[in-house]
Amino acid sequence: MAYETPTESKNPVDQLEVKILKNYNSHKGLTSEQANKLLEEYGKNQLRETERITFWGLFFNQFKSILIIILIIAATISAFVGEFTESLAIMVIVLLNALIGARQEKSAGDAVQALKNMTSPYTKVIRDGVIQEIPSEELVPGDIVQLDTGSLVPADLKLLNSINLKIEESSLTGESVPVEKDSNAIVEQDAPLAERINMAYMGTTVTYGRSLGIVTKTGMATEIGKIADVLDDKDDETPLQQKLNSLGNKLGIICIVVCILIFLLGLLRSMPLMEIFMISVSLAVAAVPEGLPAIVTVILALGMKRMVKRNVLAKSLSSVETLGSTTVICSDKTGTLTQNKMTVTNIMVDMKEYEVTGTGYGLEGVIKDVTPTASLDYMMKAAILNNDASLGSGQEGIIGDPTEGALIVMAAKSDFNQSSIRNKYPRLGEIPFDSDRKMMSTKHNIEGQHVMFTKGSPDSVLEICDRIQIFDDILDIDSYRDQIKSIYLNWASDALRVLCYAYKDVTSEDITLEEEKNMIFCGMSGMIDPSRPEVFDAIKKCHTAGIRTIMITGDHAVTASAIGREIGLLKGDDIAITGREIDQMDDETFLEKLAQTNVFSRVSPDNKVRIVSALKQSGHIVAMTGDGVNDAPSLKKADIGIAMGITGTDVSKEAADMILTDDNFVSIVIAVEEGRVIFSNIRKFVSFLISCNIGEIALIFIAMLLGWGSPLRPIQLLWVNLITDSFPAFALGMEPEEDDVMNQKPRNPDDPIIDKKMTVSVLFQATGLALATLLSFRFGYRINPDYANTFAFITLISGELLRAFSGRSETKSLFKTEFFSNRYLNIAVAGSYGLTFIILFIPAFRTIFAVYYLSVNHLLIAFGFSLIPLLFGEISKLFKVQN
Repeated sequence: MAYETPTESKNPVDQLEVKILKNYNSHKGLTSEQANKLLEEYGKNQLRETERITFWGLFFNQFKSILIIILIIAATISAFVGEFTESLAIMVIVLLNALIGARQEKSAGDAVQALKNMTSPYTKVIRDGVIQEIPSEELVPGDIVQLDTGSLVPADLKLLNSINLKIEESSLTGESVPVEKDSNAIVEQDAPLAERINMAYMGTTVTYGRSLGIVTKTGMATEIGKIADVLDDKDDETPLQQKLNSLGNKLGIICIVVCILIFLLGLLRSMPLMEIFMISVSLAVAAVPEGLPAIVTVILALGMKRMVKRNVLAKSLSSVETLGSTTVICSDKTGTLTQNKMTVTNIMVDMKEYEVTGTGYGLEGVIKDVTPTASLDYMMKAAILNNDASLGSGQEGIIGDPTEGALIVMAAKSDFNQSSIRNKYPRLGEIPFDSDRKMMSTKHNIEGQHVMFTKGSPDSVLEICDRIQIFDDILDIDSYRDQIKSIYLNWASDALRVLCYAYKDVTSEDITLEEEKNMIFCGMSGMIDPSRPEVFDAIKKCHTAGIRTIMITGDHAVTASAIGREIGLLKGDDIAITGREIDQMDDETFLEKLAQTNVFSRVSPDNKVRIVSALKQSGHIVAMTGDGVNDAPSLKKADIGIAMGITGTDVSKEAADMILTDDNFVSIVIAVEEGRVIFSNIRKFVSFLISCNIGEIALIFIAMLLGWGSPLRPIQLLWVNLITDSFPAFALGMEPEEDDVMNQKPRNPDDPIIDKKMTVSVLFQATGLALATLLSFRFGYRINPDYANTFAFITLISGELLRAFSGRSETKSLFKTEFFSNRYLNIAVAGSYGLTFIILFIPAFRTIFAVYYLSVNHLLIAFGFSLIPLLFGEISKLFKVQN
C-alpha cells in the first residue's frame, strides 16, 4: 500500500517530528540497525515508574519494628552488664532474621515484576520491509505501526492512512465517545488534543477500523507521559494479604499483652530484671507473625510462575486468590472449547450442495464435482477479497483469523489463488466486521466495475439480499429463502459454522453502511471446528469440583446446541438460548432460565454483560473468557476476566485479569486447580506458623505461672523462630497438589483465613507443642536442673519440625501421604536438624546457646517427647468442625 510522503506535519510538531515525517518509508519502515541506534538515543518506550526499593533498603526496613529496636537495645545493655556472648549471638540472629525477611520481600517483588514483564504488550511494526511484532517498549520515533480494531495505541503517532478508524481517548481527553480519525485532515497548530483527528496517542484504544501510523513520540515525551510524570505502579494488597495483615496485628497485640504478663510474673517471682525483660522481648519478637503477608506474596508469585508454565498468565496476585473460589466459568466456543482449526467441508452454490475434501489448512483436497460458474466465481472472489487472512509460507498454516484462513484454503481447492486475485483486485474500501451486524464488506474494481462483496452470518446476509445468482441468472431470492434456510440449519445441526456470501455493483467511490442492502446472494459455506478432545473430561472435572460451565457463542443456536451436546453441556432435546430471546426476557424470567441453561448463542456484548451480572447477583464467582474489543465490558464485569493470548485483541488483554497463552479451556481448569492448591498451601503454613507461635507463648506463660521459670533462654527462643518459622513454613507453601483438591466445593472468598476448623486445629496443636516441651523440661530438671533448658530446646525444635510433616494436609493422615514428596520440606527439615546438631555437639556453640551435652539416651528421650506434637497434629485431623 503506497502513501504520499508528507512535506510537513498537519498538527502541532517539533523539529524531531518534522525530521521523521520527511524521511520515512512506508514500504520498508526502519531497518533493524536504524531502530537500535534510535533506541539508544531515545530510550525505551515506557513511562517512568516509582523506583523500587533495593535489597539493602528492604533489609533496613526490617528494623523498623519497635520490638526489634527494643530487643537490640536490651541486648546492648545486657552486653555491658556482662552477658556479652549471648548478647552478640542475639544480635547475629536478629541480623539473620532481617536478611531472610529482606530476601523474601525481594523475591516477592522480583517475581511480581517478572510476571508484569510477561504481560508487556506487543506491537505490529514494519521493519526491514516486513510486518513483525515487537515489544511496545522497543518502539522508536520513525517506526511504522499497524493499528487494528482492538489495538492499544503504543506511542504517539501521525496517521499515514485511516480506514473507518475510531479511537477511544477517554484516558487522555476524558471524552467517552470514540473519536473518528482522518489521516488527511488538516489540523490547526494550536488545536487541543481532542480535535487532533489525524493523530493517535499512547494509551488510547482502537475501537473500530484500522490504520498505519508513524511514531513521533515515545515514553515520557508522549502526551500521556507529560500528564503521568511519574507513574506509581505500587500494587494494592490483595484481599488475602489484607486479612493476614489484620490477623497478624490482632495476634501481635495478644502476644505483646501476654509477654507483658510474663514480664510481670517474672518480677513477682523475683527473677533478675534483665533476664525476664530479655525473655519477654525475645518471645514477642519470635511470636508476632509480622512476616505472614510477605510469605504469602512469595507463595502467590511462585504459584503464578508455575501457572505460566501451564499456559496461564495471571496479571495480579489477587486474581490467583479468586481462582480458587470460582463457581462458574463462562467460556467462548471458538478456539477455547474447540480446536480453532477450521475446515470448510460443504459449500452451496447455484442451489446445489458440494463436499469439500481435506482437513486443516493444507491444500490437499478438492471441491468434489463442482463446475466453474459465475456464481462460484463471485463466491470465491468474495471469500478471498473480503478477508484479512493469508496462507503461511513454507509450511501448512495461516496468518490471521482461523475462520478467514479456512476460506482462503477453500478457494485454493477450487483453483482460486489468493495472491493473484488480491494483486489484480486491490481493496478500495471496507466496512469491518462487528458483532452487531455480524458482517464485513469490502469494495474492489472488478474489470472496470466497482463491486462490493459481503460475507457474514446466514441470517444477517439473507436479510440484506433481495436477489440470488444461479448460474448466469439473477433471480428474486424470496422463493429460495426457505430452501437456503433448510440447508444451513441442517449444516448447523452437524455443528458446522455457516457463512453466506453476497455482492452487488456500486457506483459511489466510498463504501458506507447504507450500501449493505439490495445485494445478490451467491453462495454459502459450512466449516467444522472440532471440539477439543480433552474438553469433555475437563468439564466433568469442573462439575465434580462444584464449578458450572456455560458456553457463550456468536454461532447459530443449532450449531451451538450440537457442540454443547458433544461436550456434555446439553442433554437430550435441550437447546441453546439465543441473544434475541435474552433481550425479550424480564429479569426474573432470565434468572430462572439462566439457572437451567448452559449454552447461549447469537449473543451480543450486552447479553454477555447481563449474563455475568445475573450470575454474580445469584452469588456466583464468575470467570469469563473473551477475545474481542466488545468483550472488554464483560471481562471487567466478571470476577476473573480471561483473555485469549493467541486470538485476543490488545483491548481484551488489557481488560482481563488473566491471559491464556494457548486459548484452551483446559488451561482455565488448570488455573482454577492451581488457585486452589495455592490457597490450600497458604492455609497450611499459616496454621503451622500460628500454632508454633501460640505454643511457644503458652509454654513460657504456663511455666511462669507454675513457678518453674522460663524453659528457654532468649537466644534459644530467637533461634527456634529463625529455623522453624522461616524454612519449614515456607516449604509448606510449596506443597504439591493433593489428590482431592478438585473434589471439594469452591470456597467462599468472604470466609476468614482462620475458620472454625483451623482455630480448633491450631489450638489443639499448640497445646500439644506446649505440653510436650513442658514435660521434657520437667523431665530434664529432675535429671539435672542444668539440663532442663536443653531438653526443652531440643523438644521444641524437633516437635515443630516433625509437625511440619503432619501439616502437609489438613484432612489426610501423614501415613496416607507420600512422606518425602515435598523436597523443599525435606531440605528445610534436614537443614534445621543439621544446625541443631551443630549447636548440641560443638562446644563453642553449646556455650553460646547455653545448652549442655546430653548422653545418647537423654537425647533420645528429648527427641521422643517431640513426637507428642506430631501425634496431636494427626489427632486434630479427626475433628469434624462445621464452619
